[in-house]
Amino acid sequence: MIYLDFEKPIQDLEAEVTKLKEVSSKSKVNLADKIKEMESHVQIKIKEVYSNLTAWQRVQVSRHPERPYTLAYIEAISNKTFIELHGDRTVGDDKAMIGGFGEIEGQTVMFIGQQKGINTKMRQIRRFGMANPEGYRKALRLMKLAEKFNKPIVTLIDTPGAYPGLEAEERGQGEAIARNLLEMAQLKVPVICIIIGEGASGGALGIGIGDKVLMLENTWYSVISPESCSSILWRSWSFKEQAAEALKLTAEDMTKNKLIDGMIKEPIGGAHRNHEEIFETVKQEILVHLKSLGKLNPEERINQRIEKFSAMGVVHDLEE
Repeated sequence: MIYLDFEKPIQDLEAEVTKLKEVSSKSKVNLADKIKEMESHVQIKIKEVYSNLTAWQRVQVSRHPERPYTLAYIEAISNKTFIELHGDRTVGDDKAMIGGFGEIEGQTVMFIGQQKGINTKMRQIRRFGMANPEGYRKALRLMKLAEKFNKPIVTLIDTPGAYPGLEAEERGQGEAIARNLLEMAQLKVPVICIIIGEGASGGALGIGIGDKVLMLENTWYSVISPESCSSILWRSWSFKEQAAEALKLTAEDMTKNKLIDGMIKEPIGGAHRNHEEIFETVKQEILVHLKSLGKLNPEERINQRIEKFSAMGVVHDLEE
């Protein structure tokens, strides 16, 4: 288990539990009651710590290396029926963006999302989930394919942003993301977008226009990361905690500001502590929304989708 800096009290208690188990096994002394008591203290401490997380601490949890990534969610939710599709039919296959058909309770769904990579080599190949223009064009191609066969779309968002390299700009990064925004707003099939980790900038928004936009409890969604915001405003990363608070980027803040449609609760201690539980929770959430969205006709869904995003923000008319 990898512990974050604010999890030190939890780490100390769990270390005590481990020691007790080792002593019990080596000395054959029955310490079951003491171990059970300590495990109870651990659960209490986890609840205490995670009930008072700051915005910056939630950003840290969203980046936890043991947190499940997009492919893990898709494989679990679709019961390993997922068939990945590749390529944008123009430039190549972007490994940072994945997509394909899978089944949920017998219903075929198009899954699309950013994949960061589970080890150092895969993270390099997938560029830590930062997609190139061909990644967004692949995503759009798959969305149009789902629309053609009248299949709902589920996007899983987890990216520190679109890839910032020169080659990405040369191939039209801005245009690719803008095209996705336009096309996703008009898709005739249900679209559910779920932020499972980081939701940064246009990289997240490029697959984030949906009938329902949801966030896991310990995720963030913002136009800029706290570190980048801090470096712009204070010329230093040292103020990232203040930047995180000011950006109002947590699921709770986004819900209050009516920028998302809901928050999905995570297991106690974060999604990284119980993969199976969060997979089942997300699956049930998807099924609930697919059922409600399926009752609307395409025109109703499109109108509601456009009205929802058009209502975001505040506009002031200045009289001359």
